[in-house]
Amino acid sequence: MHSLQHLHTFGFNVSANEIVVIKSIADFISTFKKHKNNNLVILGEGSNTVFIDNYEGIVFKNELMGIDITESSLSYHCRVQSGENWHNLVTYLFERGIFGLENLALIPGTVGAAPIQNIGAYGLEIEAFIKSVEYIDLESLETITLMHNDCKFGYRDSIFKHELAGKSFITCVNLVLPKDALVNASYSPLNQLSQATPASIYKKVIETRESKLPNPKQLGNAGSFFKNPVVSVSQLKALQDTYPSLPSFPAGEGLAKIPAAWLIDSLGFKGCKKNGVECYSKQPLVLVNSGDGTGSALLALAREIRDKVQTQFGIELENEVRLMGADQLIRL
Repeated sequence: MHSLQHLHTFGFNVSANEIVVIKSIADFISTFKKHKNNNLVILGEGSNTVFIDNYEGIVFKNELMGIDITESSLSYHCRVQSGENWHNLVTYLFERGIFGLENLALIPGTVGAAPIQNIGAYGLEIEAFIKSVEYIDLESLETITLMHNDCKFGYRDSIFKHELAGKSFITCVNLVLPKDALVNASYSPLNQLSQATPASIYKKVIETRESKLPNPKQLGNAGSFFKNPVVSVSQLKALQDTYPSLPSFPAGEGLAKIPAAWLIDSLGFKGCKKNGVECYSKQPLVLVNSGDGTGSALLALAREIRDKVQTQFGIELENEVRLMGADQLIRL
């Protein structure tokens, strides 16, 4: 068995049968052919995957690297290999005067994970800049390019979490960043900036995330554990009749997004610690491994939070992170 403790940011003391590092597409295909009949999972930096138990299969560690930038009169075109660190990419582009991704600074994980989750923060989602995604079909082992409209992007969602889940390995993401990209400072605390520029947004986002979110190298976590629930406007109004301070954000026609952190905090979970797993004291949307936590303890606390939110507010929370069991994903 090979330890996975350093390969997922929650840092549980679990192992896998085998770990294979992937540095090229040819490397992946040849190795995959040998092991395709085994349980396997493809892993980036492990910032959105929690291994609940020892994994009875093979972990493919994605280390495909490379950033190629070309430009037209109106845009920069960035072809990025999926193993690149996401924040490093944001910083790399920012330092070269290529702007647009500043709101998404310091989001953990790899570029390949970005379209799967349709990562987003502070009023911006990555789909706004994705032209296409290249992936290897795990049945034919052919490389396929999926254009933006075919990716079925939604809130923390995409085709890669549904029809293509377990059937694809993202190898490359193609981004288009307009040269005249407008800054997005609609969300707090960015809307409090005296002057919203790419530089001020980049700096403020990093400051804010560092002040609220624990460093996984110091305190094991996978960022936001739950998705912010989306409800109908009529359901929101009914809830606000009972809870006037309940905040919300528009989420499309007839829909509203409610901060899961507010729901969790209002039930008194912030700072709650059970069996080595804690609802983080500075941000209740984050669950952390305080050093001696286990997968079963994490599931127990997460399910308790989910059930009490359901009972109190009639809202079902969904986990944002992937929960990997002994041989497959676990439903919360």
